[in-house]
Amino acid sequence: MRASLVIPTLNEERSIGHVLETFRGAVEADDRNAAPADRIEWEVLVIDGRSTDRTVEEARARGARVVVEPRRGYGRAYRTGFASASGEIIATSDGDATYPVETIPGLVRRLEREHLDFITGNRLAYLAPRAMSTEHRIGNRVLNLTTGLLYHRWVARLPEATLHDSQSGLWVFRRKILDRLRLTQSGMQLSEEIKIEVLIHGLRATEVPIPYRERWGAPKLSSWRDGMANLRFLIAKRVQLERELREERTDAAPA
Repeated sequence: MRASLVIPTLNEERSIGHVLETFRGAVEADDRNAAPADRIEWEVLVIDGRSTDRTVEEARARGARVVVEPRRGYGRAYRTGFASASGEIIATSDGDATYPVETIPGLVRRLEREHLDFITGNRLAYLAPRAMSTEHRIGNRVLNLTTGLLYHRWVARLPEATLHDSQSGLWVFRRKILDRLRLTQSGMQLSEEIKIEVLIHGLRATEVPIPYRERWGAPKLSSWRDGMANLRFLIAKRVQLERELREERTDAAPA
């Protein structure tokens, strides 16, 4: 099996080395416990938004393939990464050391073992005290509540019938599902969009609790600006979806 880890970066020279070394250690441990035929062949893709520090050099020194994406945006970086990835399975994480990359090999095993299409992490289950500001915590609650209300009929398909963390950026999924998803967002809204698309297409998905840690370096997220953009996207996406469903019912109605 071949898998790809996609990491967007922008000036993460302090943390990217730690992230990649932690991941490499987890891969080596997974290899030791797997039969030779069951080992996962990994590629690591760093999608860099024209960092002005040594992020690119640090990533390459640790064996990552760096793709420079001059167009800014979290979602844009991921979409570029997905297009560049060669693995049958794609995993994602951030370059700021907040996500537990050491859990990714195990999540790939779970995806295979349980015949799932998509796994997303729930950061709020094991949230480090200083990992989020108060504004960020409140914003996440509002967005999670909005997602649950607007998309309840699809969120109910999850094992716990709820999505605890609509904003999580740690995912593990089968590359082939991308052909079924309509991913359009270039900003933070992609975190919501990919989960909503997975659910409305009836793919086999689950949410797992993960640790979430304090980031290395200054935050890039603007709680108010990004939160409002995400909220507007959730509403616009639901309006668009309702319009499409209404058109489908009209087309299916007998003449």
